Amino acid sequence: MAPTPIPRRRRTARRLQAAPAAVATGILFTGLLATPAGAEHGSGPGTGAAAIGTVARAMGHARYEPGPCPRTAEPIAELAKARCGTLTVPENRARPHGRRITLGVAVVPAVAAAPKPDPIVWLAGGPGDDAVGEAKMAVGGGLNRDRDVILMSQRGTYSADPALLCPGIDRFNGRAVGLVYDAPSTERLHVAATRACRDRLAGLGADLSAYNDIESAADYADLRTALGVKRWNLFGISYGTHLALVSMRLHPEGLRSVGIDGILPPSRAGSALAWSSAREGFDGLFKACARQPACNKRYPNLPATFERLVRALEAKPVTTTVRLSGDDKLVKVVLDGGALVNWMTTATHVAEGVPRSLDELAHGKPQRIARQWAGWKLNPQGIGVASHGLTYGIFCSEWVPYESRAEALRGGRDAFPSFPRSVLAQAPQLTFLRPDCAVWNVPAAPRSIRNVTRSDIPTLALSGGFDSQTGAANGPYVARTLSRATVVKVPYEPHVVFATSRCAQKITVSFFDSPTAPDTGCLTGLRPPRFEIGP
Repeated sequence: MAPTPIPRRRRTARRLQAAPAAVATGILFTGLLATPAGAEHGSGPGTGAAAIGTVARAMGHARYEPGPCPRTAEPIAELAKARCGTLTVPENRARPHGRRITLGVAVVPAVAAAPKPDPIVWLAGGPGDDAVGEAKMAVGGGLNRDRDVILMSQRGTYSADPALLCPGIDRFNGRAVGLVYDAPSTERLHVAATRACRDRLAGLGADLSAYNDIESAADYADLRTALGVKRWNLFGISYGTHLALVSMRLHPEGLRSVGIDGILPPSRAGSALAWSSAREGFDGLFKACARQPACNKRYPNLPATFERLVRALEAKPVTTTVRLSGDDKLVKVVLDGGALVNWMTTATHVAEGVPRSLDELAHGKPQRIARQWAGWKLNPQGIGVASHGLTYGIFCSEWVPYESRAEALRGGRDAFPSFPRSVLAQAPQLTFLRPDCAVWNVPAAPRSIRNVTRSDIPTLALSGGFDSQTGAANGPYVARTLSRATVVKVPYEPHVVFATSRCAQKITVSFFDSPTAPDTGCLTGLRPPRFEIGP
């Protein structure tokens, strides 16, 4: 499986595209302090202390060194004034004197002349996305208004060393648009690509068992002390919410507040949750159409139409050819039931066109959906960027061992009882997960990885009403054990509302100002998208 580059609605500036805990395996020793007096907690000019990210410091087995900004897949203007460097840590803390890895760090300074002393740490999605590459989203949403924003490449990601990338898997996922999505023959080819990447990364000396949330949470804890920051705030999107919840449980020290957007609870993560999230997001979109007179009249009974199409395409896939934007080459696209479910999971990001697209498909015109599906999968910006080493390190040690095949299938049947078994066998976003994990071959994480997070740290739990990747019900679920949580559902928005909603951005910034009383007034009067009405 590889993350699919996700389209964004045209409402605001955006990016993006769409997991643990136990006591850390090893003891970190403090010491080797190499910091000028007074430099521990400063955040910028006017504080009387060194700015965050400008001082070399070693703490235990971790060391921060100022230096050039990390590499990014494309130029990012928001990093022009960043203070950058690297954090060096053990690859596996059970062997603290063994192989070491480096993680890229960028500190985007606050706009304010006198920044608040507690910066915000951005935790990227995926798993496998690089936080440094998401600086535009963080800054575009105003997170650095009063606070520095810290972005660190999670271990294994694009600007880390090593970067556990698998461009071969990405290229296969593009070619697979011309194959039956969930066919056994497609599975064999996909697993072969996964095995080839696994063997290549292991051959380079990577300890693939060390790329997980326990180690990553410890990396961020080490970063805080190595930067000399007394307290900071976390903001995680998508999978980053999974890591944030783990960090709250394993390393609560120094956490002033935590924002999570597009929530993925570690205690529930897996195929069954993927199915229930898809159901919730699809229903949100379908109901919005039904409440809009023009949409309801032109496209009545959308849920029934969608489920009928899934069954029909699974029984008899449709093959077509399309031309993608900027390319005259014809691309073969096969749409079966599984492909339609996964297209729909992504298409909630461009909700306005979904009813029309389904109606055209129902009337023998698959090109609109086929063009979108192929465009997302063949997007060259998605090649060799995501860290499959981190993706599978988390999925295969923290999810698959703690969800049986029967539980996964039951989750699909509960959400979509009319779907064929062949569709239900592959949860959306997690196609061929079990056979992939069989060849990735990393040990299971401790069972405590699935524990719920219990905390009194002020938390903002944000979700979108159209989120079909991490359903909005996850907000109230995690809040049950977070005594100071504020749950906010932004209607009519897809996965990661911070990327698409100015209202969500305002709420988030106000939360970091007042973690127990964010301003949610902008929710009043939000309107659904105007759905496209075809001829």
